Amino acid sequence: MSNRPNVKKRPVPPRPSQQKPGPSRGLVIGIVVAALLVVAAVAIALTASGDEADAGPQTFPVEVSGSLSPMPTGGTDPAVGQAAPSVTGSTFDGQTVSIGDDGRAKLVMFLAHWCPHCQAEVPVITEWLAATGMPDDVDLYAVSTGVSSDAPNYPPSEWLTREEWPVTTIADDADSSVATAFGLRSYPYFVAIDTEGNVVARASGELTAAQLGELIGVAQAG
Repeated sequence: MSNRPNVKKRPVPPRPSQQKPGPSRGLVIGIVVAALLVVAAVAIALTASGDEADAGPQTFPVEVSGSLSPMPTGGTDPAVGQAAPSVTGSTFDGQTVSIGDDGRAKLVMFLAHWCPHCQAEVPVITEWLAATGMPDDVDLYAVSTGVSSDAPNYPPSEWLTREEWPVTTIADDADSSVATAFGLRSYPYFVAIDTEGNVVARASGELTAAQLGELIGVAQAG
């Protein structure tokens, strides 16, 4: 029989794991969310780029002969009685359009896609044309100008398509040469021309249907 005391051995606690702690659940979720945001941003950018490419060119070369002084902010308009510039350009789908002294009265209006007043004016004119139509002896033209891909409501061709815009529209060049030749100062801008090719009135800002009709009447009267 042993004389050694009966000593109970203490249980040895398990050693802590030597593995490094993994990332917390919150961190993992944050990384996943950030990755999804990046993917979404790339998808939006690619979609916008694709839409822009599908829209086609938004400016075209133009040929302009003649020029008018800028429209004054008040007083007598020195352009009244002067010959209106002649223009040859293209629509957004590449069709050639000429505005010149062809023996017909006409109204030429200028629009910028980013201009809130133009955005308000387009549906007014669209509805007015649907209701009354243009007189048979007056032609109506529009010029899309001041185009900037960094500005709101770009591209202008898609904007006008959405509005079901019925007016033959020339796409001005990147330098807004047509607008400059007609003396544009602010948007929207209107130039009334008589049958002899002379300017009889100019106006800027939003017009009511009645004011538009008056301007057309001035072009008819000459």
